[in-house]
Amino acid sequence: MAVPDTQSFLLPVLKALADGKELSLADLQERVATSLRLTPDDKREMMPRGHYTVLYHRIYGAAKRLWQVGLVKYPRRGFRQLTEEGSRLLKDLPPSFGEYVRNLSADRQRKNNDRDPATDEVSSLLDATSETTPEERVQIAFQRLEDELQADLLVRIHQQSPSFLEQVIIDLLIAMGYGGGEAARGEVIGRSGDGGIDGAIKEDALGLDEVYVQAKKYAEGNTVGVNDMRNFVGAIDGANTTKGVFVTTADFTKPAKDYVKQSSKRIILINGTELARLMVQYGVGVRTREIYQLQHIDEDYFEAGPV
Repeated sequence: MAVPDTQSFLLPVLKALADGKELSLADLQERVATSLRLTPDDKREMMPRGHYTVLYHRIYGAAKRLWQVGLVKYPRRGFRQLTEEGSRLLKDLPPSFGEYVRNLSADRQRKNNDRDPATDEVSSLLDATSETTPEERVQIAFQRLEDELQADLLVRIHQQSPSFLEQVIIDLLIAMGYGGGEAARGEVIGRSGDGGIDGAIKEDALGLDEVYVQAKKYAEGNTVGVNDMRNFVGAIDGANTTKGVFVTTADFTKPAKDYVKQSSKRIILINGTELARLMVQYGVGVRTREIYQLQHIDEDYFEAGPV
């Protein structure tokens, strides 16, 4: 089976901590993988960028969300443990656990000066006693922070309206260079009876060629199926164009992906994970807080010697 999305890991992570003991992330990952009967290939699947597996990334994200709503705590660096509230909840689980966590998250306002314990874990990667080189430790820490940022971006998008997602996609495509990078060539057109088209990008100044966009804000665990894909392809065909971008905050079913491969239209599929990655890469919805320069010895300078 494919590695589930982060939302689908929430309850398995909580159950894996049911005995109340402190559990390292490695042990937590193994317990969850065993409970879900993930294959060795599932456990080895890597993120598109970085040093982490998809399994680790999603379990880490699920544990963080549970910490944010008070169901899991960080007793010490690198470990997770069930809180009393989490233990009580396991004894009387709500019908939809994912929805319960989302509602709980919306009700809780964290103080701006709260320090995320996950930051301590990133700092630990910079410990001079590590067997990795200083440059490798910096790269690992940077990737961890970027993974966290991508997960947080998806959470924020889920908290917004579907029309917000439509605008995000238009902004992203413009930032990626579609429409010549001109904001005026992108338009959100989603409305009732839109025929499956939520936005459009004019690739040239006269609008002779357009890319149509469809956006689906689905909760994690849901998927875009082949029927949605047929409707989108039909809408593109009705608009007398051949290009489309279908974006969802969740993922696509295999039949939906297969349908696109067989279609005569050029359709690009972007799931939630890829959406967050592209937003970070092209600076949509994020700002640069700090810039660090990693320098190394200029060997040419020393080989040339003093003049």
